[in-house]
Formats: sequence, structure tokens, C-alpha cells
Amino acid sequence: MMTIRHLTAVAALAALGLGLATPAASAKDGTSSTKSRQRTTLQQSVDAIEKTGTVAVVAQSTGPDGRRYATTGVSDTATGRAARVTDKFRIASSTKAFVSTVMLQLVGEGRVSLDDTVEHWLPGVVDGNGNDGNAITVRQLLNHTSGLFNYTADFPEISTVADFEADRYTTWTPQQLVGIAMRHAPDFAPGTQWEYSNTNYILAGMIIQKATGHTWQQEVTRRVIRPLGLRDTSAPDTSSRIPGQHLHGYSDFGGSGPTIDVTDLNPTAAGSAGAMISTTNDLTRFFSALLGGRLLHPAQLAEMKTTVRAASLDPVWPGARYGLGLMEIPLTCGGVYYSHAGDLMGYTTRDGVTPDGRHTVVLEATGDGASDLSTEMAQNALVDTELCATARK
Repeated sequence: MMTIRHLTAVAALAALGLGLATPAASAKDGTSSTKSRQRTTLQQSVDAIEKTGTVAVVAQSTGPDGRRYATTGVSDTATGRAARVTDKFRIASSTKAFVSTVMLQLVGEGRVSLDDTVEHWLPGVVDGNGNDGNAITVRQLLNHTSGLFNYTADFPEISTVADFEADRYTTWTPQQLVGIAMRHAPDFAPGTQWEYSNTNYILAGMIIQKATGHTWQQEVTRRVIRPLGLRDTSAPDTSSRIPGQHLHGYSDFGGSGPTIDVTDLNPTAAGSAGAMISTTNDLTRFFSALLGGRLLHPAQLAEMKTTVRAASLDPVWPGARYGLGLMEIPLTCGGVYYSHAGDLMGYTTRDGVTPDGRHTVVLEATGDGASDLSTEMAQNALVDTELCATARK
């Protein structure tokens, strides 16, 4: 479901993963031949993704040279409406960067410590089958070193077309989602390895509520969405629809049935691990502000950027590391960028931001894409090409 798609393809986890539009340039882009070539390159990268089997792709690249857009495909196969860069979409696990930001703000305020145990905040929630909340810290939740079983790997309710159609409007509580994980022994002892687990961020959302008295949605809205003026970003509770103009998602759930429109979904199935909705422009503003030091104190931003090796991501992102709600990915031209990918049935979010926050790339693709990793490779190539173009100047 919210699991980064390659984790399904490579590690066989149970996850829930024609037309052309002319790219629109912002007023800041100017008319120089260099900028024209950059727009052409971005459009070519978007087209390359679409050719791997997506329904639509929208991308935005924003940096010292201004803002550029490119789109392809349709937002809605029923109407044939062309995809627009302003369309909203489900950002899936990119939600984790927002949740981690809120948690680190609480750390900066002295209300939570990264060394606090899960048991301290949520007595009795992580228990049984070898799971022990006393042995897991907030830091280990945020950087996926807790060892807790990934609940989406045992979430058959929305793993096939038939199951999705039967349960797409079901409301899930965080306790129920964590309870799925508690049916399983931990994958490893806390702090000894790295493995992506959505369970970690469901627990993080529960801790935010315990520490503040407000839901994670309320805190993300109050602390991030409103201050940054992210007018097209929301952290929904149980509402199954995407409000306003949006990209529709499509999936056949690994060939388990016909391709269907999966746009409407009760987001509680994803919760604080992946329920949010946004746009390329709002995600650009968020990541630029985050890495630019506008959302966290220097000490907490440094914690967020302190990474551990994430070797299981290597098939898609060789050399990947993971911090506190941020991936650190090597650039082919040298250096690194920060990111948090997101995958939900029918939607794929990819993003990249330079360490100083001055250049950000965000793209969204709809549909399942290729059954191999060619869609992943094309998406990563777009981010790398855009960020390296700035680095070479």
C-alpha cells in the first residue's frame, strides 16, 4: 500500500503499485535558449516515464533558474482530460516527511525526546510475539530501525481488485493497523538493521496525538500546511475523495482483475504512514522550506539528515541511506539529494531536493507502470538529470 513500490517487486512484500500535453513555463522561466533546452529535457524525461506504461505524469523542477513544468497523459481516462501540473494527487509515503517534521518540532520544543521509548508514550501497544515497546525508541521509529513487522505486508483487504472494491471505504483505527503488525514477531532486534515498515509511522502518529492532545492531521495542518500556505495540501481523516481538480489513480493489483479507478479510498488504511494529498507545487514548497531550515531548528534538521544505510533500497536507489523521514540518495554527478518517495495503488510520487533546499524536483505518475523496474528507473533518471543540471553550473 504505502510501501515504496520496489520493496514489493524486490522483496515480495504484499503492497497495496494516451496523450501528450505541452509543458507550461512559468513567468520566471524567461525565453533564453538554455531555459528552452531545459524545458525540452524535462518534457523528454516525462515522456520517457509515460512510455513505460503510466497513465499520466506531471513534473515540476524549481531552482535558481526558475520553475519549469512538464506533463503527459490524462488525468481521467473516462473524460480524456489532459493531466495538469496543478492537479492534486495522493502522495502516499511522502506523508512520512511531514509527520517526521512535526515530531522533530516537538523534540525541539522539549515535549518529546528521540530517545523516549514507545512504551513511555503508548503503554502496552507494542507487545506480544517478541515485540517490546520498552526496547524501541522514537528515533528508531522515524529511521525504520525498530524491527517492527510492516503491517501492509499482511493487509489482504486491499491487495486485489476484488478485495479493494469490497473494503476501499472501510475505516481503520491506528490501533487496528498496529495490531496487524503485533500478530508477527519482529524482523530483527531494534537498532540492529534497517527495513522499511509503515508500522513505525502509524506509531509516530499515535505518539504525536498523545504528546499534543491533537491528531497527527491537526498538528501537520497547524504546524506545516498553514504556515507554508500549502493551499492544495491536506491530511484527510476518513474522507475518501480528493477534493478539487485531481489526477485519477488506476490499478489492476498485479493482474488480479481488470484495471479500475482507485482514486476514492478511505485514507485511514494509510494513516500517518501515507494518507496525505498534495500537488507538485505544494510539495516543492514543503521540501524547499524543510531543507532550507525554515521548519526545524538546526539541531533537529541535523538529526533528520543523520542517516543509516538502507541496503534493501539498492535495486532502485544504489547507495541509499535513510534519516528521520528522509531518504539520502547519491547523485550520478557527485553529492546527494534528499527525498521521500511514495507509492499507493494507482499513484507514484517521486521528489528530490538539494541539501540546501535551493533546487527541488517533484513528479507524480498514475497507473501501475511497468511490471519490472523500468518505470522506477525512468523516474529516478528525471530527478537525477534535473538536479545534476544545477550542480554542473
